[in-house]
Amino acid sequence: MLAAICHGARDLRIEEFDPGELAPDEVLVNVAYGGICGSDLHYFQRGGVGDFSIQEPMVLGHEISGSVAAIGSAVENLEPGMRAALDPSRPCLSCRYCRAGRSNLCVNMRFLGSAARMPHVQGGFAQALILRQDQVIPVPDDTDLLALSVAEPLSVGLHAVKRAGNLQGKRVIVTGSGPIGLLTARSAIQAGAAYVVSTDIEDAALAVAREQIGVDETVNVQSEPDGFARFQDDETQFDVALEASGAPQALHSLFSVLRRGGRIVQLGMMPPGETSLPINMVQTREIELVGAFRAHDEFRSAVEMIVSGKIDVSPILSGTYPLDRAGDAFDLAGDRSKVVKLHLAIAGEPA
Repeated sequence: MLAAICHGARDLRIEEFDPGELAPDEVLVNVAYGGICGSDLHYFQRGGVGDFSIQEPMVLGHEISGSVAAIGSAVENLEPGMRAALDPSRPCLSCRYCRAGRSNLCVNMRFLGSAARMPHVQGGFAQALILRQDQVIPVPDDTDLLALSVAEPLSVGLHAVKRAGNLQGKRVIVTGSGPIGLLTARSAIQAGAAYVVSTDIEDAALAVAREQIGVDETVNVQSEPDGFARFQDDETQFDVALEASGAPQALHSLFSVLRRGGRIVQLGMMPPGETSLPINMVQTREIELVGAFRAHDEFRSAVEMIVSGKIDVSPILSGTYPLDRAGDAFDLAGDRSKVVKLHLAIAGEPA
């Protein structure tokens, strides 16, 4: 099998990959599509994400969909040929966090395409891959597998919205309009937010937020440095802020536009190092700052929403490249003025 394997910064190769042997509770899947995520770009561009660096060749990718190729002897309710959503999370299912229904915090998580562990967890940009049976969710035969590959980033947005609490009738701001920010904004609208504002530094991304995602207003924080001024009085401040950019300055900007007693959900990954906070404002305005990391059962919710059409993910789909042109796709994927999200067509649609 072939896979897109990263050997370090700017060193992505299409090479042979052995998916291994099936255990009784495992499934061999053919990967149809894989979306290039921000973390994949960081591995490609600088050889690491946050505090984790590539120390050995690693298959990239975790936003994937595909079909069942073969099943282990103990697998039930799955058959070869079934189309499936593929969950990149493989929690241990036995630690205190898994038992408490917070498997995204699993202390023994094996997440596809991650250098957090050594040996690294190989990713999903491979023609074939072995997953545990609970990571494979069958879908109807007519499901669009390209759209289905967006289930993982959509689940991140859904989880962030869950961490925000009840959004019914609330004023919400989402900082960052990359794929995660756009899907988070759409999830906030789905959850009943009354007014949603999206920010970014790219007009192209903001146009997608406004014209296709359906937010009420956008602010280009680079070309409109005073764009937040209209949200700083008690009547126009926000009840909830969802910080999806991972930029320290974006987080700082939220404290002046969040109402007293409001909540900030941090889901964008910050660069390594310390990020200062206006602690006096946090205290005197009783602002709640909570984290949101990956997703738990929201992955299955995301699958259901895509399959049913409750959430249309097509606004973030910017095109596909064949696996043997992965390098070209990664080069273009970093240009946010031209694309939102690019995909690799790995094994293609099953017959």
